[in-house]
Amino acid sequence: MSSTAPAIRGQELSGHNRISTQALTSLAKAAAAQFLDVDADDVRADWADDDGMLALSLVTPISIPPLNAVVMDPLRVEGSGGSIWDRSVRAKARILATVTELSGARLSRVDIRISGAKISEGGRVQ
Repeated sequence: MSSTAPAIRGQELSGHNRISTQALTSLAKAAAAQFLDVDADDVRADWADDDGMLALSLVTPISIPPLNAVVMDPLRVEGSGGSIWDRSVRAKARILATVTELSGARLSRVDIRISGAKISEGGRVQ
């Protein structure tokens, strides 16, 4: 079969597929934004080599409920997804899984540094 022939179902063709660093960065920022309820433009993502795998470092704010609402109803913290620590720990695993699944890249870890808080007036924070 020639190299220009269409792929037959289940058969792999020779060649390379590459995902650019820019595409991986956009994906990582979108995943972090989704799981921390912030704008992707507010997330900074950097990559490092970790023994042949990719290590992702994120610097991002996190969405929190208004503090006066928490004072009036302390259960609002649980309704918004828990403490900042708990939410960031869960987000690391979800970001790693999402980026790996969608890109096929092999990530060794995700490190998150929370750089600030964004007050969320709406309903539940993810």
